[in-house]
Amino acid sequence: MSLAEPIGKIARPALSVEITDRLRAMIMEGELAEGEKVPERRLTELFAVSRTPLREAIKVLAHEGFVTLVPNRGAVVAPQSLREVEELMPIVAALEGAAGELAAEAASASEIEAIGEMTRALRTAFEAGDRPAYFDLNQRIHAAIIAAARNPTLARTHATLAQRVYRARYQANLSSERWREATEEHEAIAVSLASRDAARLGAALRAHLTHKLRSLRVVLG
Repeated sequence: MSLAEPIGKIARPALSVEITDRLRAMIMEGELAEGEKVPERRLTELFAVSRTPLREAIKVLAHEGFVTLVPNRGAVVAPQSLREVEELMPIVAALEGAAGELAAEAASASEIEAIGEMTRALRTAFEAGDRPAYFDLNQRIHAAIIAAARNPTLARTHATLAQRVYRARYQANLSSERWREATEEHEAIAVSLASRDAARLGAALRAHLTHKLRSLRVVLG
């Protein structure tokens, strides 16, 4: 997607949700850089919409931490703080590791199979260089493991913190070397889940998030 190329009118159903998703993707891909003012007029032309749904989307992204609303200036793409990521990622890693240990025992056969299928699709997305599809599958796999843990308190705590490192998790795989490594880690996670090896699965998930933080120190440092 490029600001130089109109992409056509977005369908009316869930208009603001669609705009939010597209604008979020532009920020994560770096098409809108940190500190850059969100160009509302140009985006209304790009998406072929009025300013109302665009501003609804911007409010959502402000709540998620992707943009900052600045008086008399409008929305500006927010910087990603390495310090915040360094504080949050070890906690998210601990929660996902615990979720993996629980899921190894509590997951149903159909859940394990679904995660295996998504992991195979993840490999396909990686081989195709399809970063958006890969990230979507990545998020779905992690969410499926959290759900399979059958622990609502863990799930609620994880959801609150994971939202704050959403963009960071995307940026962690921007290098081709880390992307390949992350794909292989996911495959090891799927194998551990299929064998219901709780200790191995928990350790694999914690290591996966620790490696993301290592990459982010390079990207954000």
